Amino acid sequence: MQSMEDSNKMVVTAPDLLRLEMKESGTHVLIVDDELSVRRFLRTALRAEGYQVSEVATGEEAIHSAVQSTPDIIILDLGLPDISGVEVTQRLRDWTQTPIIILSVRDSEADKVEALDAGADDYLTKPIGVGELMARIRTALRHAKTSEGNESVFQTGELVVDLASRIVKLSDEEIQLTPTEYDLLKILVSHAGKVVTHSQLLREVRGNSYQDETHLLRVHMSNLRHKLEPDANRPRYIITEPGVGYRLLTDT
Repeated sequence: MQSMEDSNKMVVTAPDLLRLEMKESGTHVLIVDDELSVRRFLRTALRAEGYQVSEVATGEEAIHSAVQSTPDIIILDLGLPDISGVEVTQRLRDWTQTPIIILSVRDSEADKVEALDAGADDYLTKPIGVGELMARIRTALRHAKTSEGNESVFQTGELVVDLASRIVKLSDEEIQLTPTEYDLLKILVSHAGKVVTHSQLLREVRGNSYQDETHLLRVHMSNLRHKLEPDANRPRYIITEPGVGYRLLTDT
């Protein structure tokens, strides 16, 4: 196992960084980070996994590159020298749904919520293991492909959600949900693998005037978990991102 330490931001470890002879998959990853050592490490790790990689150091360059090269996924730092990663995300979301994974040293709940509410698909805190990063990339790409295909049936493990018929099954047994519980599950399904913030869930289910009523959300999510989870105290489908929101896990 090799390691790389950025003097200011992160320590990252990754196995087998010399596996660079793999044929590129054609999937294009845009890295946006002002630290050369971070970009170099991510470039090496991603190419070892078969990805095509381009990289920039500023927010404005990121937006220009996204327009010119249409990457399949973007790995974005928040602390850029010109504009913030949050602003980059907001501007990109004006015209593209390309998956965006935030990779930042900032680990406060406020930073995570702000970035996710701005439209980021996921948020990872440095240092991050390369195995986890690759899994999150695969999940984000799979979700983007599913969204484009507009699939009406979602399945992960023993959980099946038929969005067209509004039928939810667990281990082939139909589960009866309240309208609010179903709406919450539908939103999680539509963002499967992504963190969905408390305010986003409340806004989409109840409207803008309810987006601060997190206690109501916790009650509904608790009820939903008790219906879907074999052990609600150890959820395998809907997990909590403390202080941020919820994530519906998918098969990797």
